[in-house]
Amino acid sequence: MLVLNSSDVREALPMSDAIAAMRTAFGALATGDVIMPARANLPVKEEEAVTLVMPAYVATSDNKALAVKVVSVFPHNPKRNLPRINAAVMVFEPDTGRPLALLEGGELTAIRTAAGSGLATDLLARPDATSLTIFGAGVQARSHFDAICEVRPIESVTFFSPDPTKTDAMIAELLASNPGAPNITAADSPGAAVAGADIVCCTTTSQTPVFDDTQLAEGVHINAVGSYTPDVSEVPAETVARAKVFVDERAASLEEAGEIIQTINKGLITDAHIVAELGELVTGASEGRSRPTETTFYKSVGIAVQDAVAAAVALKRAHELGLGEKVDW
Repeated sequence: MLVLNSSDVREALPMSDAIAAMRTAFGALATGDVIMPARANLPVKEEEAVTLVMPAYVATSDNKALAVKVVSVFPHNPKRNLPRINAAVMVFEPDTGRPLALLEGGELTAIRTAAGSGLATDLLARPDATSLTIFGAGVQARSHFDAICEVRPIESVTFFSPDPTKTDAMIAELLASNPGAPNITAADSPGAAVAGADIVCCTTTSQTPVFDDTQLAEGVHINAVGSYTPDVSEVPAETVARAKVFVDERAASLEEAGEIIQTINKGLITDAHIVAELGELVTGASEGRSRPTETTFYKSVGIAVQDAVAAAVALKRAHELGLGEKVDW
């Protein structure tokens, strides 16, 4: 069996390949070629934490993937200088069930989540979008920078988080590791961050909306990935109510997406307000943006098919590059 650590996963799954993998994953979901039970939630109450078990099997004419991710979200870990999210992905041979690989899941989750937003942005944002705002200064903020710059000719990027020191450190890191990067700045307020932005990505742990609806520019596209529980919302209900809404999966979103659930509970929309799943855009079963002035909103709670396909792609590439450590099983 092959074991891939975080650096192996990062090398084996560049963002361009990850976005292509998400196109495959969501397309397979839309065509009914995925078996994906609802994820199991195991609360760890003493730590206000949760461990999630996420299995998926994909069987299209061109692709097969079988994997299970176990991910733990421990919100107090940063105080211990530990990652908030720790995860492992076990990949099995689809034809035999034989264990093939164990991948470090934190890096895989960061890449595939941002890749999903990259795909959504490619499908929904205006073709001429050049300005990007990212809320957050963590792993997802960094990976979303990579993903959005992969699909649009971004000229300016603005970051905002409540911790200016952390934001400045992240910007310095991005500039150092991305020669020829677009202009990157930090905003001193949420309003200043979103002013004029063509694309907005919400990648925070905020319990409440990170911007005001009135601050958004016309024709903006929004990705929100930071929350996956009904009581948490990064995007205002007013924005959700007037936007064209797209999701990774309807059933999961109506159970877990706070932005959608809270807007429904306020009587502003019904579940019919969800225009389509991302895969329905991939297959052409549904249309996305219809005019430049529309606000489009992609909400992701994260689903197992993303992990299964991303892991399969990473594993294939790891074998080609000679990455990872082989262990007896």
